[in-house]
Formats: sequence, C-alpha cells, structure tokens
Amino acid sequence: MAAPFAIAGREIGAHTPPLVIAELSGNHNASLDRALHLIDAAADAGAEAVKLQTYTPDTITLDHDGPGFRIEGGLWAGRTLHDLYAEAQTPYDWHAALFAHARERGMLVFSSPFDETAVALLEGLDAPAFKIASFEAIDLPLIRRAARSGKPLIVSTGMTTEAEIAEALDAAGGPERTALLHCVSAYPARFADANLRAIPMLAARFGCIVGLSDHTPGTAAAVAAVALGAAIIEKHFTLARADGGPDADFSLEPDELHRLVDDCRNAWEALGEPVLRRGEAETGNKQFRRSLYVVRDVAAGAMLTAEDVRSIRPGFGLEPKRLPDILGRPAARALKRGEPLDWGMVG
Repeated sequence: MAAPFAIAGREIGAHTPPLVIAELSGNHNASLDRALHLIDAAADAGAEAVKLQTYTPDTITLDHDGPGFRIEGGLWAGRTLHDLYAEAQTPYDWHAALFAHARERGMLVFSSPFDETAVALLEGLDAPAFKIASFEAIDLPLIRRAARSGKPLIVSTGMTTEAEIAEALDAAGGPERTALLHCVSAYPARFADANLRAIPMLAARFGCIVGLSDHTPGTAAAVAAVALGAAIIEKHFTLARADGGPDADFSLEPDELHRLVDDCRNAWEALGEPVLRRGEAETGNKQFRRSLYVVRDVAAGAMLTAEDVRSIRPGFGLEPKRLPDILGRPAARALKRGEPLDWGMVG
C-alpha cells in the first residue's frame, strides 16, 4: 500500500480525486500578464494546482554552440540549449506575483527547481512542494537539497531505470515524502509509447503515490492512467496553441483542460471499490428483472406446464432458476394469467 502523501493539507491517493496540475512551463511567451492569465484560465478550468519551472539559461546550461549544445531533431531542432531556455524561462522576479495570484485563486502553486538558487527562491516563497523534472531525476544533490526543505517532493521518472528511481527516492527521503510521476520524455509523446501499465508497477515496486506527467495529445492517456491508479495528473497548458511558444504543440487549451479535470474526476469516481456494490439506482430496477409468471389461466389441481408458466419481466415472482421445480406440480388453486408465481400457488 502506498504511503500517505499530502501537499499543504490536500491528501493525495486512491481515496481522493486525482490532483490535476496545470504546467505553465514556457507558455507565458515571455509575458508576465499572459502568465497571470494562464493561472486564471487554469483555475477556471478546475485545476487544483499550477506549476512553474524555476531556472535561468545560465543555471541550467552554458551559452555554448559546441557538440551537444545544439539540439538535433524533434520539436526544437537547430536551437541551442541556451537559446531555448532563455525563451522558456520564467524570470525569478515574476515568481512572487505568480505565487500570490495562484493563491488568491485558491490553487496550490509550486515549481520545478533546477539548481540550488531556485530551491532557495522557492523556499522564500513558502512553496508547499517541489517537483523534480525527469531530466533532473538523476541529480541526487539537487534532490537532497530540495528534500532538506522538509516539503514533499514529486519526481518525474522519464528516462530513468528502476535503480535510478530507487536512488532518487532515497535522496528525497523515502516514499512517505515522495510521489512518482510516470513519464515518457518525448515532446509530444505517442500513445503507443505511453506504457501506462507501468503506473501500478511503480506503485507496487516503490510503495509510494504514483501519477502521470503526460505529453500525449488530448485527455485519453490521463483518463486511462486514473483507471490504473494515477493519483496525480500533470499536463502542459496554454491559452491557445496557435499563439506558439516552446511547449505549445503538446499543451492543452482551456476547454481541453476543463474536460481533462472533469474526465479524470469522473473516471476516479467510477472506479468504486473491488466489490459488487449495488446502489439505489440498481435496487429500484430489480423489479424489472425476469421472474416466473402465470401466462394463462390454470384450473386448481392442473399440472403446471411450460405453456402455463414462463420466465418474463417484471421480477415479482419466483426466480427463473425455480422453473424446473415448478413444472409438473399441481396448481394449489385456480391461477390467473398475469399472476406472479409463489410457492403457495403450487402443490
């Protein structure tokens, strides 16, 4: 069983609806006003949490064009790492305003730090949790530094091995303080690569809360993940993909985020318990099940035949499985067509 896990008092696990996190990333397009509008749109869509990314291009990489520093292939082909992160960064001096606005909207707000200065900034803003991105999941000193805050950690597992996940969990302080997000680090990710059956495996293997950081299109993978036990859903979010931005191609628009929130909550509610539980809706409909009825008039003492008694709707007579016990027995009294059969009507 997964260890208890909560962020700022919001319990997260199988007994609560999944926590939906709207990931802003670089979709603010270098505009603080747009970032604030993104928070409003996420809140209006029903997301409970909003997440930032906290770095500068110089804390995450070098301004260098040598081997490995220019991206080859994929969504950002041809760009240098420094150029990409200069565009996508959320400036440090925006953070206080963004945290305050999210809190005014009643949302949890936290971020992914990418170095110790980012952790310190977020500690100063009293971030209720830290998210460790997949690419940083092997940076054990960074994880230990975030863990020293005493706040819970959420660790994405893209590209990791089981051994690396175990090391990250140990650095984070164990399963009681850590949630894992299954993740495929492709942008966008194909449904065929999503491998959602890893979610219950991770929960069983590591004993902690598990969710999904989803880069596939739409909401289908997230809903399927909830059915497999995901307690957290993280999804990139933008006001409009047509506006562009480094992450726009694999981000949800506001109406899609609203649908994601509703669909994930409904999927969780539909799961129920691993027992046959019959609610009021079904109880009221039991009257329409099949049962044994007299289908033609029968004289007292006549032997009952298949022409006299049949299994039909509604369900106020004997159970259909009793038909073999009824046939060939005498009617205890005159029987009328349309009467539900009971034991007192047969000899």
